[in-house]
Amino acid sequence: MTQFTPKKYQQDPANRGGVLDSVEAYFKAIHTFGRASVAFTAITEDLWGQGLRYTPLVGFAPDTPYFCLRVPTGGGKTWLAAKSLSLVNTHLLRVPHSVVLWLVPSKPIREQTLRGLKDRNHPLNAALREAGPITVLDLAEARGLTRATLDTSTVVIVATRQAFQVEDEESRKVYESSGALMHHFENLSPAQRQGLLKDGDTVPFSLANVLRLRRPFVVVDEAHNNRTELAFDMLARFNPSGIMELTATPDMSRTPSNVLHSVSASQLKAEQMIKLPVVLETEPNWQQCLSDAIARRNGLQKLADDEQRQGAPYLRPIVLIQSEPRREGLDKLDFERVRQELLTNHGIPADEIIVATSDEKGLEAVDAKYKLGISDPACPVKFVITQKALAEGWDCPFAYVLVSMASLQSATSVEQLLGRVLRQPGAVHRAAKELNQSYALVVSRSFFETASALRDRLVEGSGFDRKDVAEFVTAARQEQQIFDPEAMGSRVELRPVVVTLHETPDLKALPKDLRGAINDKVGFDRKTSTLTIHAPLTPDETDALKQLVATPLAKAAIEAAATESRTTAIEFFKTPAEEGKTLLVPQLALRVQGELQLFDDPEVLDYPWELSLFDAKPTPDNLSKLGAALTVSEGGVIDIDEASGKLVQEFMPNLQRDLGLAYTPEHWDSIRLAAWLCTNLPEPSLTHASKLAFVSGWLSDLLAQPGFNLGRANLQKFLLRNLLEARIRELRSLAVKQAYQESLFGEAAEERVSVSNTFVYDFRPEVYAPSRDYDGRFGQYRFRQHFYSRIGDFDSKEEFECAAWLDTQAQKGRLQYWVRNLARREGASFFFQKATGRFYPDFVCKLNDDTFLIVEYKGANGWTDAQDDRDIGGLWAKLSGGTCHFVMVTDKQWGNLDVFLPALTA
Repeated sequence: MTQFTPKKYQQDPANRGGVLDSVEAYFKAIHTFGRASVAFTAITEDLWGQGLRYTPLVGFAPDTPYFCLRVPTGGGKTWLAAKSLSLVNTHLLRVPHSVVLWLVPSKPIREQTLRGLKDRNHPLNAALREAGPITVLDLAEARGLTRATLDTSTVVIVATRQAFQVEDEESRKVYESSGALMHHFENLSPAQRQGLLKDGDTVPFSLANVLRLRRPFVVVDEAHNNRTELAFDMLARFNPSGIMELTATPDMSRTPSNVLHSVSASQLKAEQMIKLPVVLETEPNWQQCLSDAIARRNGLQKLADDEQRQGAPYLRPIVLIQSEPRREGLDKLDFERVRQELLTNHGIPADEIIVATSDEKGLEAVDAKYKLGISDPACPVKFVITQKALAEGWDCPFAYVLVSMASLQSATSVEQLLGRVLRQPGAVHRAAKELNQSYALVVSRSFFETASALRDRLVEGSGFDRKDVAEFVTAARQEQQIFDPEAMGSRVELRPVVVTLHETPDLKALPKDLRGAINDKVGFDRKTSTLTIHAPLTPDETDALKQLVATPLAKAAIEAAATESRTTAIEFFKTPAEEGKTLLVPQLALRVQGELQLFDDPEVLDYPWELSLFDAKPTPDNLSKLGAALTVSEGGVIDIDEASGKLVQEFMPNLQRDLGLAYTPEHWDSIRLAAWLCTNLPEPSLTHASKLAFVSGWLSDLLAQPGFNLGRANLQKFLLRNLLEARIRELRSLAVKQAYQESLFGEAAEERVSVSNTFVYDFRPEVYAPSRDYDGRFGQYRFRQHFYSRIGDFDSKEEFECAAWLDTQAQKGRLQYWVRNLARREGASFFFQKATGRFYPDFVCKLNDDTFLIVEYKGANGWTDAQDDRDIGGLWAKLSGGTCHFVMVTDKQWGNLDVFLPALTA
């Protein structure tokens, strides 16, 4: 089986920073708070420091769990969805098996998804199997679904969204009666029958009604394609237990998605999932553009071959060429013309070129001929020519170079082709930097417009943050860099160049292909007869502007002003990270069995942990929760809406009631039930025998309580599992806290704990990706000494003022540079490990003597509860031998920081 290790942005239990960690936390919070809406706001506040407003779906039961995972192109959305299903069963539905309706945007994607989910050697299938026995079906197979299959496995039905729209022929079979499904409707309760869909006065024995009985959890892949009212009405027919959307570009306006977790392109780059930056080159001559692409590919191939000789995996960089569509009677750069150019003028062998259009099925032929498709070492293909988009579902991490003969304004096809070249082969960086980048060569006269269009496509189609794309599209040629002000951002100051002209240029007469770019850069004031250049003009733009005036004097004035606009009018500065400077901060290390290791997990502490020392019986709170849950499962909950005064049924209690009716509980004896509970309690620090003794004692005490019996225990076994897990976690936490205090703060702690350069935290370049950038909400300040060009948001105005104070001191020469530390972000989150989690201080500063200062700002309300933060920070500083300092500041007492900085010289 193909081994797949989750990346930290996908799952990181120790840090609680992964997508799946957020999903699990949300499902648990739904039961804690009782409402999906309240849970969503609470969890987003806990995860990201800002509680987001929950938008319910119109036409659905109030508080239906409805959330979105925003993952850019190349981030593994399908694997995340498959991995989530075990969390759905365990933490949301609390059932051993469920029905999942997995909706995809098209038939090719459906076939690709089905192949991956059904193949036992595929990572998708392995992720699915964590939910227990699995049955994966297409819609045709689902119409013969048996009750036995539903009762013994989690059933995943993969279909296109169109397949459930009533007007579709295939869809009508979903709503029609079928004798094969009749047995699903035997022995239903009145409540179950009342909730079924009707066809006139009759209730059809249809797949739609089977789904409605089983309350399917719905996965919506590429959810941005599913935002119509018709699409939501279709989903509502099945009375889903919850809806999880996966998309790179969630809808935030018409029908806003509830984005629970958002992954940035910087995170994907940091974890080697995608090739960034996109190195852009524009060339007005199409033949030269193609020649440059061939040279680029050949250079990449040489690097790949050199690495392969050193033991790296096989790699054959591929060029994707987007040709212009054929149009009769028009001279276009169509696929045949491009192919002939490659064959005739560049001598490319015919078998190294394939065409992928609606008529020529080059990719399909390659997939049929070679076992590994286009990635097969025996495959010679190096150039793929297409007109619009490639076949959906086709994936090729070997694609490195995108060549566009057409305008980048053609959104859909460019977005899709960009997605092809972004994926990193094997999700592992190569030794050569050039093999960790993507390349785009575009036939265009305007680098500025092309770069802007490319960034728009990355944002709108691939799901990148607008802040990310400024850095992730770079110029291949140094002379083109100055024509890309967005990439330079705050790192460059452009002084407007003003020139007086004694004649009025007609800007409307500019060439069409340059008009937009020039109008964005210049303006003419008729009253003063002055032309103002706001951004550097290219030589082509300068020539076009000179054509608008007649006199040699005016032409010379424009030429001189344009030259100034791209030379002396530009002031550059680089951030410390861009200058190649480092921020390597010493970390706490702990001696474990004689060896020093990074202290990033309290589990490495040596602590006595034996469950037999504790009472094995349910607490009064456990019994209360079990009693409330039983009431819910038997009858649901009806409440009165305070706003409308109407009777409403609460969603989660009624979902549990419906699932209790749909899934017959097992009739296990206490021995088998205790064994199941032990198997499903993820506590690696305990032996199975220790768990079994505790669980058996706990269960025996429970069964001795009035009103409890084996039948009820079987019915509530998932809730029992959760209560036991929480109790064991609580007991272990007490043991860990005691060991933490003794190991780090007890006698002879210096022999066990150290701080040195053996273990350092590296703030790496190009991976700083805040969940929110500072937007000026607490005030305007131009940060000049921050380690990165971006700055993460501040939690308060005082925190912003602390950052401004630090930056001011850096500009005065009292410290080198500083960084706004992030929480739970790989590559940009320095932390102190505590017994109960991690502490991420606000600011990390590098001082003039190369020592480090950690600054944490606390408001008056947070100071009292932060003693453990001060303790661990103080210990880190104490053990560093003077190379590290820690300060917690409150009430704007900047003097507490002053003592670590040199005095200002007169």
